[in-house]
Amino acid sequence: MADRRLQVFHTVARLLSFTKAAETLHMTQPAVTFQIRQLEEHFNTRLFDRTHNRISLTAAGDRVYEYADKILALYGEMNSRVRDLTGDVSGILLIGASTTIAEYVLPALLAEFQARHKDVHIRLSVSNSLGIVHMVESNLVDVGIVESPVANKSLAVEICWHDKLVFICPPAHPLAKKQRIHVRELLTLPFLAREEGSGTREVISEYLAHNDLQWHDLNLSMEFGSPESVKSAVEAGLGVSLVSQATIAKEVKLGTLVALPLEPILERPFSFVYQRQKFRLRAVEEFMRFARGQCQKATSADAAGGPLRTATGDIE
Repeated sequence: MADRRLQVFHTVARLLSFTKAAETLHMTQPAVTFQIRQLEEHFNTRLFDRTHNRISLTAAGDRVYEYADKILALYGEMNSRVRDLTGDVSGILLIGASTTIAEYVLPALLAEFQARHKDVHIRLSVSNSLGIVHMVESNLVDVGIVESPVANKSLAVEICWHDKLVFICPPAHPLAKKQRIHVRELLTLPFLAREEGSGTREVISEYLAHNDLQWHDLNLSMEFGSPESVKSAVEAGLGVSLVSQATIAKEVKLGTLVALPLEPILERPFSFVYQRQKFRLRAVEEFMRFARGQCQKATSADAAGGPLRTATGDIE
């Protein structure tokens, strides 16, 4: 119902990019340009200045953006309130998730949620934790799920459950027969790390600091942009690493990796992050309610469950 031209304009104005707006709206760039041109013809004035491949809002564009923000927020609230009365859950749900969570945790959760709410259209954006926080700050997603602490105090952060990080190495590695690995045993080994901005890297950095160590104390051998790349490199014998316990079930079962607990234990929170004051549509509220329930089940299962099987034994 909301004027499509206004929605497109609002996205372009927020991102100050026709290209990024087209990606966000799942439209072609010419289609976005056409919608903006129509709105400019409606107001008989330019809404954007275009100079040196950059755009900025004109004075008229600033005024339209101010009202578009209010109009679209009111439309969303109206839509949600009516659906509260009818019990209908539908619409577009924009979720952002850091790489580990998106690859290993969310698929099953989203599949179950989608089965319950077939009229909700989910759009998932994947980045490292820092990138997801930026998306939440810029209103590109309704809710983010990240694996590292969030520095922006204006955002709401809600811990869902705790994830353990474990030491991994190939089965033939000299340390593979040990029961656990002390943090200082990492110092002499070629270490494979995630890229800067990764939640996993940030958590490891804090863990080292709590144990009177720093990154330069490690023998940092290579850096990778995804958990899969790290695991593949460890399997190939290029070094060792610390990864989420949630990411290695397949490799442990197949016997291509050995996973050992760390001493001291290394845990990190998986957290929801969202705008405190932003009105949330019913689809978003329903997803949050569902996800909280799944988190509680996962926490209870972890508390009652047995140890993680490894190629050499159990993680207690």
